Amino acid sequence: MKQNAPVAITGIGCLSAAGMSLKDNMASLFAGKRHVAPPERFFSSHPVSYPVFEINEDPPPERNKDENFTRTCRLGLAATNEALLDAGLESQGMTGLKAGVCVGTTVGSTMNNEEFYRDYRRGMHPDMTIIETFLKGNPAAVIARELGLSGPCQTVVNACSSGTDAIGIGASWIRSGICDIVIAGGADELCRVTYNGFISLMISDDSPCRPFDRDRKGLNLGEGAGMLILESDNFIRKRKKPPRAFVLGYGSGCDGYHLTAPHPDGKGLKNALAYAIKESGKTINDIAFINTHGTATKDNDRTEVRVLREMLPDILFLSTKGYTGHTLGAAGAIEAAFTIACLETGMIPANAGFITPDPELGASPVTLNTHISKKIAISDSLAFGGHNAALVLGIERC
Repeated sequence: MKQNAPVAITGIGCLSAAGMSLKDNMASLFAGKRHVAPPERFFSSHPVSYPVFEINEDPPPERNKDENFTRTCRLGLAATNEALLDAGLESQGMTGLKAGVCVGTTVGSTMNNEEFYRDYRRGMHPDMTIIETFLKGNPAAVIARELGLSGPCQTVVNACSSGTDAIGIGASWIRSGICDIVIAGGADELCRVTYNGFISLMISDDSPCRPFDRDRKGLNLGEGAGMLILESDNFIRKRKKPPRAFVLGYGSGCDGYHLTAPHPDGKGLKNALAYAIKESGKTINDIAFINTHGTATKDNDRTEVRVLREMLPDILFLSTKGYTGHTLGAAGAIEAAFTIACLETGMIPANAGFITPDPELGASPVTLNTHISKKIAISDSLAFGGHNAALVLGIERC
């Protein structure tokens, strides 16, 4: 394939606090439902109970009932199974295919072992099961092992752009001929350490988050997974499977400005967007909307809108984090799934939590479920460490 050739997406899987499937998620988004509440799976002694978007149902059981998986891996497997079913691929029949796995995550549940170390420091001899689970907790490796895949296997840890980067990397494997199929996306679970960590950074809201609102106070954490099945044109022709959508362009840019804050002028995001649009071969007139990172923190929303006003003026935009919370390494993949589903539906949901326009931003997200007619959209991610990534996605090849 050519370096900038569209890469077909044949299957999508997604679960978050908004629903246990992509269909359920989209129903919640268009109905304006927000499932946000104090955490139930862990306890924090912080005097303020900051709400989260927690998945209250357990993911479907994995095929290997004798093995303990981290919650992150189980979320990733559930989204993968939905995506494979959507693509018309049998998980049992994946062995021997030229198939790779690329998954983005951040903490990936590596900090859910406090009890073990607490007991160890007390001179006790805690059970090693939780450590064994942690050592086998690489989500990409777990998915590859469960499906019997022997192709490229990579876990991307680029903070909150991880899921977006994983899809972009997976598309490059297809274009280069390394793989005929790639399972690409992101997965992350809620964790007490990250929960307290974001509170300590003073960027968590003690009420449901309000992306782009004048009175926004910060983010709410969430959890979930999103997975896409990417396929080469040759393999699709053999399977006679019509693509659902396409990765048209991908760009990344790290400005290295600060450990947590974005560059005030959005330098890295500008580079990521410019490269993604150039690779897609599209112009801003082709873009229906932008599914933004939109965390509801003061700095992120200010920087992101500044860049959009400069590079993509007058194009509709929204954040879906008001429905899912910030799912960290899974965010970019979940939002890519939402972006495709919106293009298919011909409608984007209202930006949850937005009430009062911020005059400093000079632009506002959509406030109602809004019809769209164009077939191409952008999903972008901003991350700690100056990482930025963007995808141009479409439901038509050209």
